[in-house]
Amino acid sequence: MSASSLSAASRPDEDVYGTILPARDDYPYPELSLTIRIVMAGRRWRALIDEHLRDKGHSASRMEAMASIAYSPPGATQIQIAKRIGIEGPTLTRTLDMLEADGMVERLADPKDRRNKHMRLTRAGYKALAEMFEITQRLRKHLLAGVAESEIASTDRFLELLVDRIESGTCEPGES
Repeated sequence: MSASSLSAASRPDEDVYGTILPARDDYPYPELSLTIRIVMAGRRWRALIDEHLRDKGHSASRMEAMASIAYSPPGATQIQIAKRIGIEGPTLTRTLDMLEADGMVERLADPKDRRNKHMRLTRAGYKALAEMFEITQRLRKHLLAGVAESEIASTDRFLELLVDRIESGTCEPGES
């Protein structure tokens, strides 16, 4: 018997919809649909970038780490880079180990605190990052073709607001 041929009466879990869970007709409601689409867009965009960068021996995570190093203030530490990206230190450490082995980044000892490492791209790192930016710019141009600049700017402001609220904790439920 196929799932489509099951009647609502024969489904033992049917009474949960509209009581415990939102009704099937209302799912997903607009706010949930928005957050689902944000997550899906991010995941699919990253997968597309990975697919295109893989041919050159790179990945979205490598590009993200390298771009964060390149555009951070001089002398930024590994910990600051991890915070800027929004990942845990150990996750970044693995990426940096690979980038360092490939000659893309350098870890420089902090003369004031030898526990800290300052991050810097090498000349090869800058060239590789430029190549990655070129690839992602082509993808971005195709993705946003036909979308008005005003709509892009508006969506960017909206997403910035969401990120700010998430990072400040204002989207977390307060104690009642």
